[in-house]
Amino acid sequence: MLVAFSVAPTGAGDDDSVSEAVAAAVRVVRQSGLPHETTSMFTTVEGEWDEVMDVVKRATEAVSSRSPRTSLVVKADIRPGHTGQLQQKVRRVEEHLGEG
Repeated sequence: MLVAFSVAPTGAGDDDSVSEAVAAAVRVVRQSGLPHETTSMFTTVEGEWDEVMDVVKRATEAVSSRSPRTSLVVKADIRPGHTGQLQQKVRRVEEHLGEG
């Protein structure tokens, strides 16, 4: 499964404190060892349900430990039996773009 999530403190009022908290969440993802990609808006993690959700939970806890309030947005692509989709989904779109 792929899970894209965004977690951030709310009410912090300072860009530096937001980026510091987000960095703590990304650190959790990187230390998980799961395939992942971080962009300006979301981090996407690939793996089995329990391991991915554990990473999302721990990343959220890392942010929550720095803020009295936390925002979490989650989107999942649940497709049993498929791995490597973090890159494959993008590759398939790129193939269609190259057909023109």
